[in-house]
Amino acid sequence: MHNLPPLSPAPLAPWACHPSATRGRRYPEAPTPTRNDHQRDRDRIVHSSAFRRLVYKTQVFVNHEGDLFRTRLTHSLEVAQMGRSIARPLGLNEDLVEAICLAHDLGHTPFGHAGQDALNDCMRDWGGFEHNLQSLRVVDRLEERYPDFDGLNLTFETREGILKHCSQTNAQLLEQQEPGGVGRRFLLKQQPSLEAQLANLADAIAYNAHDVDDGVRSGLITLEQLQDIPLFARHYRQVLRDHPALAAPDAQRRLLYESIRRMLSAQVYDVIATTQAGIAAAGVASVQDVRECGQRLVSFSAEMHYGSQALKTFLLHQLYRHPQVMQTMTAAQQVVRELFAYYLEHPQAMKPRFAQRAQQAAAAGDATARARAVADFVAGMTDRYAAGEHQRLTGQRLLA
Repeated sequence: MHNLPPLSPAPLAPWACHPSATRGRRYPEAPTPTRNDHQRDRDRIVHSSAFRRLVYKTQVFVNHEGDLFRTRLTHSLEVAQMGRSIARPLGLNEDLVEAICLAHDLGHTPFGHAGQDALNDCMRDWGGFEHNLQSLRVVDRLEERYPDFDGLNLTFETREGILKHCSQTNAQLLEQQEPGGVGRRFLLKQQPSLEAQLANLADAIAYNAHDVDDGVRSGLITLEQLQDIPLFARHYRQVLRDHPALAAPDAQRRLLYESIRRMLSAQVYDVIATTQAGIAAAGVASVQDVRECGQRLVSFSAEMHYGSQALKTFLLHQLYRHPQVMQTMTAAQQVVRELFAYYLEHPQAMKPRFAQRAQQAAAAGDATARARAVADFVAGMTDRYAAGEHQRLTGQRLLA
């Protein structure tokens, strides 16, 4: 027995997901005296193996390219901070937002989107690969921490937020496995909770900002180029007006940081104001109203959306498709493809639990399950583990 005071829930808006009204876990568990269900979700995510592996998974730059560039782990932390900052003034469930933000990239492959694209191509005959769906697989099945169930046994609300995108085919498969579960909203064309919507937008805000920072730090994009991007340039000019001394060559880092900080603040305030207005206009008064609303309510204003998209387009062409980045990502894709092919042919070379799954599937004549075991193993690798295993198995050193 615990002799602890009961939890004092934070005041939440009527349209927020209240932890006392959770749709629960797939495997029922007794409540704890000091944490609500969504706090427990967050803590389970932070203590998971998949979360720790994010520290060696690419955001834009592969780990060996520099110690200060963002990784999937630091990105997830920044998304969580951004999400909580917006959730509180909107009266949303901060703990749920944080849990979703921290878990949203757990299923990402090594080498970022390049690795995902390569693995999706490898899996094209066996259902494909998509990192949002893989993140759900991680928390539902692949983590092995508890004696009574696979996965982390997270609440419905956190799992719903992790699954940002889902094809109709995959939604139907999820519905067959879990009737009325996280796949149903895609079949009914409903919206997710406001907390899930917020986590999705916080992701975009965070990566636009930190990829500007990392891009300039890397030397692949310049402050001069960013003058053509209105969302950034507006704050950059204001910083120089307020702090002329930052124009000095040795103050460029401070100039960049302050410009990004103001750009982030402007986006946060815009989301808060636009979402408050959208909630009022839609007349939502409950979580179910949010789900049945015909549009996303957590959003930018039209002007801010345009500015954010212009920055995203700039980063796509000037950073993500920069020849230096593309050269590294081409090599990374070769690593992923060749690892997949090798393990598919030699499943015994994988870690025992994946090898066992693949061999059992092969014995049963289930080629899809065999390939999925290989995809699960490769997707869980860090950048440096994948590069090292590839070199060990092939004798090639494709990544420094």
